[in-house]
Amino acid sequence: MEFNEIVMKRYATKMFDGKTLSKKKVEQLLEIIRYAPSSFNIQPWKIIIIKDKEKKERLLPASWNQPQITSCSHLLVFCADTNIKENIEGLTDLMVKNGADAAKIEPYIQMMRDFEKKMTKEQKLSWSQRQLYIALGNALNGAKSLGFDSCPMEGFNPDEYAKILELPSNLVPSVLCPIGYGSDEPKEKLRFANENIFLKN
Repeated sequence: MEFNEIVMKRYATKMFDGKTLSKKKVEQLLEIIRYAPSSFNIQPWKIIIIKDKEKKERLLPASWNQPQITSCSHLLVFCADTNIKENIEGLTDLMVKNGADAAKIEPYIQMMRDFEKKMTKEQKLSWSQRQLYIALGNALNGAKSLGFDSCPMEGFNPDEYAKILELPSNLVPSVLCPIGYGSDEPKEKLRFANENIFLKN
């Protein structure tokens, strides 16, 4: 499919058919997500991949009992990573391993370190979540490009998810993306008109 067709055919799936996606399909989607852009390329997120039926059942009450959670093939839990400092150091190592001159990139690395130092804990979470939503966009359109469906979901209890998944404090569940083959019928897309969205200046 052309990209514009992918965008138009993608929809927020409310019910999946329960079939399991192939390992190849899932790996292809994960690669699309992995290459999502982020500010400074810091990539402040971690994505928990849940296939286990029992674990999805445990998460259902914390997801307002929405059927996507247990009917999907895989549940992707997008977590903002507030340990930005560690990501910066990891990125530094990665750049050097890939041939970057450590001395030449030092000013860029220091700029990222200074950026991180100025942020409060709340600002780190907010910033990481904004970056994370770019990766979510790749997941939604990437799924449709590979022939299956998805649903972005904010309707869940992040604290309960963190407890059930036993996550460290720096990983904050921020949005869910169940994936699989939809069994519901997509509704006609409804969007504001161009003049309500694009403002001339």
